[in-house]
Amino acid sequence: MEEKVIGIIGGSGLYQMPELERIESRRLSTPFGEPSAEYISGWIGDTRVVFLSRHGPGHRFLPSEINYRANIYGFRMLGVRHVVSISAVGSLREEIHPGDLVLADQFIDRTRLRPHTFYGNGAVIHVQFGDPVCNRLKNFLAESIQALGRACHSRGTYVAIEGPAFSTRAESNLYRSWGADVIGMTALPEARLAREAEICYALLALCTDYDCWHEAEEEVSVETVLRVLNQNVATARKIIGELARRFKPDGGCRCQHALDNTLLTDPAAVPEDTRLRIGLLAGRLFGR
Repeated sequence: MEEKVIGIIGGSGLYQMPELERIESRRLSTPFGEPSAEYISGWIGDTRVVFLSRHGPGHRFLPSEINYRANIYGFRMLGVRHVVSISAVGSLREEIHPGDLVLADQFIDRTRLRPHTFYGNGAVIHVQFGDPVCNRLKNFLAESIQALGRACHSRGTYVAIEGPAFSTRAESNLYRSWGADVIGMTALPEARLAREAEICYALLALCTDYDCWHEAEEEVSVETVLRVLNQNVATARKIIGELARRFKPDGGCRCQHALDNTLLTDPAAVPEDTRLRIGLLAGRLFGR
């Protein structure tokens, strides 16, 4: 029987849940460097939940400084094949209010400084990313939110910017004209790497502000973001607890077979050091 295990990427306080039992911490080293923090794991009923603080203890890493590859690889080392990302976002739509929950399912990538793939160095692999979020995992999230009596926006397009500065007003309005619904700094390359690692990925976006396009509202600030985000932490914990109780794994999900027929390189031509580096993720493509 497949183990019930869910990974959670978010703030450092999310794992402080009274129903979380048998709590352990583990620091990992990966072929891609050190993850942001120790992985904290515990049990909610019969589901193992593994938490990682994206920005590290004390929120030490800028969005561009996060080692996204190590973070995702570390989850695979721990046997995690379903990951929920919990992220603060700004709203680009009048109808998405500060405090709202958004199950974003499409992305626009405006980042430029971050390593965004596990592959290369003699292994050419192209994964499909047309539907970047796992629909099945997203539906479990939606059911969990509904069970708690909370409303949420069931879909949305997330534009990921490099940061750390917030957008100009011109940029914010440009993203609105593209059809983007929310804006943040961390979902990419996180979601893309999850797909490359054959991990089911879903995003729960916590809206904190109206970015800067909404001239009737105050311009986004760290103070505003933290105030609304702190109000939503308790809600996020409740959603995680409900998700753990409802979740059922599915090793047959196509997210977990995303590397099928993706290797263009002759397996015999892939260098041995590359095989070792990505063996956990793609070893089966080389006949191992």
